[in-house]
This record gives sequence, C-alpha cells and structure tokens, in this order.
Amino acid sequence: MNTTIDLLPDATDMGPVMLKTAKLSRLVHWYTAGVGLEHVAERPGAVELGVDGRTILVLEEAPDLRGPNPADAGLFHTAILYPTHAALAAAVVRMTQIPGIQFAGTGDHHVSEAFYFADPDGNGVELYVDRPRSAWLWANGQVHMTTEFIDPNRFVNEHLDRGSFGQSSTAPVEAKIGHVHLQVGDVPTARAFYVDALGFAETTALGNTALFVSAGGYHHHMAMNVWNSRGAGRRADTLGLGRVEIAVPDADALGAARERLTAAGVAVVDDGRSIRFDDPWANRITLTPAAS
Repeated sequence: MNTTIDLLPDATDMGPVMLKTAKLSRLVHWYTAGVGLEHVAERPGAVELGVDGRTILVLEEAPDLRGPNPADAGLFHTAILYPTHAALAAAVVRMTQIPGIQFAGTGDHHVSEAFYFADPDGNGVELYVDRPRSAWLWANGQVHMTTEFIDPNRFVNEHLDRGSFGQSSTAPVEAKIGHVHLQVGDVPTARAFYVDALGFAETTALGNTALFVSAGGYHHHMAMNVWNSRGAGRRADTLGLGRVEIAVPDADALGAARERLTAAGVAVVDDGRSIRFDDPWANRITLTPAAS
C-alpha cells in the first residue's frame, strides 16, 4: 500500500473515458442497450452516459476525423466493472440481443472474470466482475493473473437472476470504469511514464509485451501492451480514444502528481481544477480530485 509521496494514493480510481465517434447516436444506443448505461448529460455533439447521475463514458461526435490504424497507439479496451456476477450475466445477455454484436471472447483472469466485445466503432470493451481480493495471489509484489476460457452459456446459466432480468435494463449504481488498457509502442517507456513519473505501482508484467499498474493494491487500474502496436509513435488525432480520466482523492494528491510529472519533464496543463498531460504516445490523461 501507499507509504510514499512517490505513489498515487490508495484511494485513486478511474474516472470517465471519452471516446470520439463519427456516429454518435449509434454508439449511444450500443452503450445504453447493452452495457446498461443511462443518459447523464447532453450538449451539442456530445452525450455523457453513466449510472445514478455519475458519468462513466463521454461520447463526442467528430465526423471529420479518420479511424485509427489497428497498429496505432491508443485504446485497447475500456473495462467496465460490475459489482456482482448477476449484474455481469445480465449485461452479457443484453449484449446478445443487439443485432450484429461483435463478441471478442472471454477470460477468467483469476482476479476477475471478463467478457470482451467491440463497439460499433471497433473500440474494445471489457465487461467484468472481480473475485474477492482475499482470493488474489500475490508474490514479490506481483499479482497472479492468467487467461482461461469461460463458457458464456454456463456463466449465464449459473449467475443470471432470471426473476429480476427484464425488470431493469440499466447497470447497477456501483458500475464504474474498472480499468483502461492502452496500446503503446514499448513497455519500458510505458513503465518510466506510468510508474516512475505518474506514480502507479507495477502489479505485473508480461516480459516486454504488457505492463499492468494500479494504486491501492488493485490488480490493475491501467495496462499497456504492444501486441498490435510495437514500435508505434505518437498517435494522430483520430476517432476512438479522446481522454482517460483518473480521480485522485484530493488537491494535495493532485499537486504531488503534478510535481512528479513536471520533474520528469512532462508538459502539464493546470487549469486550477485538474491537470492534463499526454503520455509518450499522445494518449491524453486528465487527473481530477474526486472531491471537486
């Protein structure tokens, strides 16, 4: 756990993710009908989706932008965490009811159980539930994660609450962004930025192909991989990922992060409420105090 100002505080969590899309209404429908998000706010060219009045996802229309190349740096997937197996099973069933749904597989990661999809723009989406922290295995500061197959039909049959399914099409109020997984050009540079400069703790790594980092002993709040993007440089302004928001507990934590980043030579924009900066691949990150 955090005992030094060189790390992000234990209470750090992920905030909303912003995606840029050429077809706003299509993406809004997908994330409401399947994921179970609700309209939180709307302005010309943008919709905020979430639960219980809390924004999880921001969708902004950008019809003049091109789509990203699969080998570009950028978004690998946005991961939405559900509080219970029943809530996840309900979301999986809702997904199967969307015509043309792009199902990308399953993964029992030991710390969590996940189902993978691609939204209509091709953005990766993970829907998952955590196993209890008491069941996670740690050794030498690294958490054990693996990928085993989950039978979707068996998962739904075991966990779907058929009595309540259909009474509500929305995600539970506890649903949130659990983690964000990025495509980057190389892992050592990602480690220097996200661990050494920003202040996440490394929780596991797959050689020089993937890195997982977190605050407060979570299995991972962010991940970076080179599976499709090894050697990628700074990304252009494209459809897809627009911004990742990280919520730190208070202004003191924000100030400490700003100092670490500035000392590492990262250009930081401070508007008095939050700080904005780019990672080495021009993935835009915003840090905001949770109390703001």
